Amino acid sequence: MQKLSAQLTLGLSLKDEATFANFYAVNNAEIIAELKKTSSGQGERVIYLRGTRGEGCTHLLQACCHYAYHHQLGSVYLPLANLLALSPEVLNGLESLAVVCIDDLHVVAGLSEWEEAIFHLYNRIYDRGGNIIIVANDSPRSINLSLPDLVSRLSWGMVYQLQPLVDTEKLAVLTMRANHRGISLSEEVGKYILTHCPRHMGTLFAALDALDKASLAAQRRLTIPFVKEVLQI
Repeated sequence: MQKLSAQLTLGLSLKDEATFANFYAVNNAEIIAELKKTSSGQGERVIYLRGTRGEGCTHLLQACCHYAYHHQLGSVYLPLANLLALSPEVLNGLESLAVVCIDDLHVVAGLSEWEEAIFHLYNRIYDRGGNIIIVANDSPRSINLSLPDLVSRLSWGMVYQLQPLVDTEKLAVLTMRANHRGISLSEEVGKYILTHCPRHMGTLFAALDALDKASLAAQRRLTIPFVKEVLQI
């Protein structure tokens, strides 16, 4: 998988399962279609995606990088929440890549050096004909950025709101993820997990991962008593 540029040795890797095929599109089909176009170098140059944690924004950014790689395009995934301990200079040179995906933009709001670094990176990417996909938890004008020019740039492209999943859709996602792992997850057990675990998709996936490992180790199928035992609920 495409790594960060030579001067970046942060060890940031993509999850293998974070692909478009593994994303339950439902009411977000238009967004997926546009992200695919941009990630293959054929769509909008700038996409700004609004969504709260657990709705799948991080999954989609990593899916964009996987998609770019399969189209032989250089890409990078930048989770800003993990980079704040470093200097904003880590962004230097990333304009050489065709697709740059920035996660959690809101965490740099009010941090002037980071805002300026992202502003200049945006301009360099745009001037070189690259593509930039950005995720934040609200619109460009609502995340309290202090640099007006950055707010203006972020509003140039397409701005999308990721539609959250209702419980029936979360159950469908959980079942789909289980099937991809080769796990037999009955509707009854799936509903039990959804009812007794926090309904944040990251937490639900972590629960499924724990159940998968425990099931393999114990050579037992997923039943409600087994789920209760493993997850201690």
